[in-house]
Order: sequence, then structure tokens, then C-alpha cells
Amino acid sequence: MSIILYIVGAALGGLFLGIVSVQVIQKRKSAGIIKKSENQARRIIKKAHQESDRIKKEKMLQAKERFIELKSEHEKVIFQREKKISNIEKTNREKEKDLNRELQRNKNINERLEQKQKNFDQRIQKIDRKTTELEEVKQHYQRELEGVSGLSAEEAKEELITSLKEKAQTDAMSFIQQSIEEAKLSAEQEAKKVIINTIQRIGTEEAVENCVSVFNLDSDDVKGRIIGREGRNIRAIEAATGVEIIVDDTPEAIILSCFDPVRREIARLSLHRLVTDGRIHPARIEEVVNKTTKQIENEIAEVGKRTVIDLGIHGLNPALIKIVGRMKYRSSYGQNLLQHSREVAKLCGVMASELGLNPKLAKRAGLLHDIGKVPDEETEVPHAILGMQWAEKYGEKPEVCNAIGAHHDEIEMTSLLSPVIQVCDAISGARPGARRQVLDSYIQRLKDMEKIAYDFSGVNKAYAIQAGRELRVIVESEKVSDNKAAELSFQISQKIQTDMTYPGQVKVTVIRETRAVNVAK
Repeated sequence: MSIILYIVGAALGGLFLGIVSVQVIQKRKSAGIIKKSENQARRIIKKAHQESDRIKKEKMLQAKERFIELKSEHEKVIFQREKKISNIEKTNREKEKDLNRELQRNKNINERLEQKQKNFDQRIQKIDRKTTELEEVKQHYQRELEGVSGLSAEEAKEELITSLKEKAQTDAMSFIQQSIEEAKLSAEQEAKKVIINTIQRIGTEEAVENCVSVFNLDSDDVKGRIIGREGRNIRAIEAATGVEIIVDDTPEAIILSCFDPVRREIARLSLHRLVTDGRIHPARIEEVVNKTTKQIENEIAEVGKRTVIDLGIHGLNPALIKIVGRMKYRSSYGQNLLQHSREVAKLCGVMASELGLNPKLAKRAGLLHDIGKVPDEETEVPHAILGMQWAEKYGEKPEVCNAIGAHHDEIEMTSLLSPVIQVCDAISGARPGARRQVLDSYIQRLKDMEKIAYDFSGVNKAYAIQAGRELRVIVESEKVSDNKAAELSFQISQKIQTDMTYPGQVKVTVIRETRAVNVAK
């Protein structure tokens, strides 16, 4: 039992010692932790003091910099104000000096004027005295003359007036006679000029009557829309079609002037579309003109088809059919080329039947005999030879080709059909009133004028307008500069002057236009 008690006591003693030792150890640890925390707190406080000192210094430095900056700006503003005030003072001083100079100048002028006024008054007084003296001398000499001549002043005046009248009449008659002689000489020259100008004007007007079309309008208000702002619409139409648009005082109508009927028709139909649609501006104008050009080409093909069907001609090449359709818009010596060719074809058919020849071939040759007059481009080849070459190219029979080429004796006739075509062509052209030489030569002159312009590099389009009195040339802006355009205008005018014969004068206008075109997709 004692052993158990001893063991229990020992255990309790050990437990107590253990508890005490644990408490001692924990107390030591707590003391260390506290000491360590105190040290750390002191370091943090020290670091905070250091950081606060650093921030304080930085803020003070920033405040000083900001103060210096504000001070600099303030000084700058003050300097600018002082400079502005100085400039204003300087300007005022200069104005004051100018004003003083002006006042001094006015003062000097006034002094000179006063001096001149005094001199003028003195001169007037002298003149008055001289006038009085002269009047007294005049009366003295007049009394002496009356005494010597035995005539009073009134009688002498009447005698002098009579002698002056006689002299004036003699001089007037001499002047009148001289004026009449000079008038006779100048009148004869002026009369010749008037006659020559009248001949030129009438000759041109006769041609113009066949080269204009009248486009009727619903009202005169449409004219303003056709002209456009600052004339841009009418210029766009003329540039796109090559037709001169004449807008004058003619009520509800404008005039389309061009020697080429195809151009006139394109312009007429384009204007009709634009006026009907109501949208008239340069972009729309170009679009409508392009569509109308395609429409005219289709119409030309239709006219050719109707013509060959009416005449009973079959198997004609489509290219020749198109050429036949283009003859509707061409004339020969004032005679419509298509009507002339139809007439020749019918005459050839009748004559060939009477002579026992093939009437179908005769009609074919008669219809095609003048196709060489409607080339796409101007050529030096005679129209008969050109027509024959086209007929051979598109597979026509040798008899037809020879008849076309020989109807003006350009080549030798090799078949009986050839003289028939020649005779029928002469019959159709010799009919009274069928042809007129003036129009054909006039149109040829305008074509030659346009061709001269195309011979120069950089020329895009050339249009003869105003009855051949103006050549309007449109050049490519990439190839022709502004200075080059002026030089080109001079060169074309000199070329026309040396190579052509024409009445009056020709104005050459070169137009250079720069366009930038992009497509949004």
C-alpha cells in the first residue's frame, strides 16, 4: 500500500514538476515573442518615420517645383502682357507720329492754298484793270476807225459777217465734195465686203438647214435644267455626243446642230430620255448617251433587215445588213443614201428584167453599190473600191462585186450587170432636186477638219460644231498638259489654215479634263 502511495506521490510530484517546467518554458517563449514583437514594432515605427520623412521631402520638392513652374508661367504671362502693351504703345506712338506728320502736311497745304488764293485775287484784280484798259483802248481805236472808214461799228460788223458767210459756204462746198468722193471710194469697198459676207453666210445657212434638228419641249423651264448649273449639263451633253446644243429665245424648243445625222439622233433620243426621266446631271447624261448609242446600233441593224426584206434580197451577210442600215443616217449630195440605194435597187431590178438578166442579183448590187460611203473611219480609198472590197470580204458573187467597184469606172466592167448599176445610179442622182453639191462638200470639209485634229497625239475626241466655225477637241489629260493644250490648239489652227479652204474663220477649242474613277464593290 505504501508502495502504491509512493508511486502515486512520485507521479503527482513528476506531474507538478512537468507542469511547472512547461509553464517556465512557455513563460520564456512568451517573453521572447514579446521581445521579438517589440523589436519588430520598433523597426516598423522607425521605417514609418523614415518613409514619412521621405514622402515629406518629396512633397516639399514637388511643391517647390510646382511653385517654380507657376512662377515661370506667371512671369511668362506678365512678359507677354508687357510685350503686348509695349507693342500697343509703339503702335500708338507711330500713329501719333503719322498723325502729327499728316497735320503738319495739311497745315502746309492750307498755307500754300492761302498763298495761292492771295495770288489769285491779285491776278484777278490785275486782269480787271487790264480789261478796263483794253476796253478803253478798243473804244478809242473804234472811234478812230469809224472816223477813217466812214462806217459805224454795226455797219462794219454786218460787212464782216457777209464776207465770212461767203467764205464758209465756199469751204463747206469743198468739204462736201471731198467727203462725197471719199464716200464713193469707201462705199464700193464696203459694198464688196457686204456682198462677200452675205454669200458666205447664206452658203453656210443653206448647209446648216440640213444639219440641224429641232427638239421640242413641254415648257421653257426645261431649258434651265438642260443647261444646268454654270452650264455643266449642256457641256456634258456636247462632250458625250459631239452635237452643239443651241438654246435661244425660240419658245419651247432647242436646236441640235451637227453634220453627222447619227450623232444628232443620239443626242435627240438622249435628251428625250433625260427630259422624260427628269434626272439631268453629267453622270446620268453619260449613262443615257451610252444606252442610246447601243439602241441606235440595234436600230441600224433593224433598218438593214427591213430594207433587205422589203426588196426581197436573201442571204446577205449580217455585217453588210448593218452597213445598209447605217446608210439611213448618211446623205450623198444632199440625197439620203438609203433612199437612193433602194431607188437604184428597184430600177436595177426592172431594167435587168427587161434585158433578160438576173433581177435578184441586180437588186443586190443596186442596194450595195454605195456601201463604201459609210466607213467606220475615214479612208483615202474611193467609195466604189471600198464597197467592192467589203462585198468580196463578206462573200458576195463576182458579178455583184464588179458592179459595185465599176459603177464610177474605177475598175473595168466584166459583166452586163455593171453598166446596169451605173446607169440606174445616174438616173436616181439626175432626178431634179435629188442631189445638191453644197451639202456634201460642206460635210466633207467638216470631216476633214475633224481628221486634222485626230492626226495629233493625245486627242481623244474632235467635233466640228457651229457650222464648221469651231473645232472642239477633247484631249487625254494624262498625255496633254495645260501648256501642251495651248500649244496643241495653235498647231491644229495652223494646220487647218494651211491645209484647208473655208469661209470665215475657225475657232479651235482644246478641252482638257481630269477624272478620277473608282468602283465600290
